[in-house]
Amino acid sequence: METATETKNFFILYRPKDIVSGDFYYAQAHKALGSNKEIFYLCTADCTGHGVPGALMSMVGISRLNESILEKNIVKPNEILDNVRRGIIDSLNPEGSEEESKDGMDCVLCAYDFENNKLEFAAANNPLWLVRNREVIEYKADKMPVGKYNDELKPFTLQTIDLQKGDTIYTFTDGFADQFGGPKGKKFKYKQLQDMLLAAVDLPLDTQKEQLNTAFEKWKGDLEQVDDVCVIGIRI
Repeated sequence: METATETKNFFILYRPKDIVSGDFYYAQAHKALGSNKEIFYLCTADCTGHGVPGALMSMVGISRLNESILEKNIVKPNEILDNVRRGIIDSLNPEGSEEESKDGMDCVLCAYDFENNKLEFAAANNPLWLVRNREVIEYKADKMPVGKYNDELKPFTLQTIDLQKGDTIYTFTDGFADQFGGPKGKKFKYKQLQDMLLAAVDLPLDTQKEQLNTAFEKWKGDLEQVDDVCVIGIRI
């Protein structure tokens, strides 16, 4: 259950298309071996598919995140995603298998050092938005999934932000922006989502969540929800 204090610092809008979901969020506070510094890891992820296939892929992703952070004590988000990718590929393409699976996930993996107001993150296909002084700063993602794909496997990029009091960080999957609806049955799109978040950035985060949920319902109307939805906001 969220407490009154917690709702001031974050919100999670999570709307699976079906009972189970290919979108997931992962939160883990961890002190690496030999370190006194606690890092808070937060992953916003969108796995291949939705429903039961998506949920099974989510379980693989969560398992590999736990292995990377808790068992192998990998600290940097880019190196964690490199390891998760290797694990996903090994899980889905066992030795001797005839069919090659390219399932995987798009995600943003954040590592918050709240003590030093620092955020390190790595992003696979989905960007990260920082709202500061009523401006949106978009941090681009690496254009590759956490999984097998056609091009050569390259390491994920580590990005770093020196946080300031009042910053709000948003991470999300594509389900909200890709929802069809409105008067012409068009996609909601990222620009409209960005404008909405910017207009509401000074409101309490639980109010922002309510506004997003209401806007989604109104936009969707009588149309079917096309994908899982996950949007997370954190205020520093």
